[in-house]
Amino acid sequence: MMSRGKLFLADWINPTIHFKAPPSSVIKQEMNTFMTWFADTAPRCKSPLPALTRTGIAHYYFVCIHPFEDGNGRIGRALAEKSLSGCLGKPTLIALSQTIERNRKAYYKALERNNRDNEITAWLIYFAKTILEAQDYSLAMIDFLIEKAKLYDRVRGQLNERQEKVIDRIFREGLDGFKGGLSAENYISITGISRATAIRDLHTLVEKGVLIKSGELKGTRYYLNIDKLKC
Repeated sequence: MMSRGKLFLADWINPTIHFKAPPSSVIKQEMNTFMTWFADTAPRCKSPLPALTRTGIAHYYFVCIHPFEDGNGRIGRALAEKSLSGCLGKPTLIALSQTIERNRKAYYKALERNNRDNEITAWLIYFAKTILEAQDYSLAMIDFLIEKAKLYDRVRGQLNERQEKVIDRIFREGLDGFKGGLSAENYISITGISRATAIRDLHTLVEKGVLIKSGELKGTRYYLNIDKLKC
């Protein structure tokens, strides 16, 4: 069913080649076959497949063909989301791209392990778990954004420009926040102010309940005081 490329593992010195595409001469034929398969396996069509099975195969099938020089992964994820939406009969709200990006190594390892023959059960299990993780991530992100709105409403007009800039910067990190927490050095780097002013700002943010302080001295770190990011 699928065109076979070859995946390679490389050492740390040479660039890693995750996938070698099939010859360009067969791409058009392979894409025509893929589009026929995609149409036939949709709900209420010739050979319908279960939602997660069709979604996993659609992504894997497309990236195996690898019709473009760049962007195949992104298009493959879009196809996966389209497939899932079609099978469920409604739009889906899943952070598939973000979930894969959070653990790219696992994604490439799963592709490499299964790119040898048509036995792709392990890939389908991996991808189904990834979709469920993406759904959980999306739900957590919705809660996170609600908590963000609540926090801003609670301290509206109480923060100086520097503090607002730093809080906004932390929120842009999403659910994971700053790796290891916000430090005074992070605050200084973002605002360009002195250490003494940074410490005063941070203490004020803790007093106002915007941040939670953890650790002491050089190990002091700060975290947003919302349920989804509490340390």
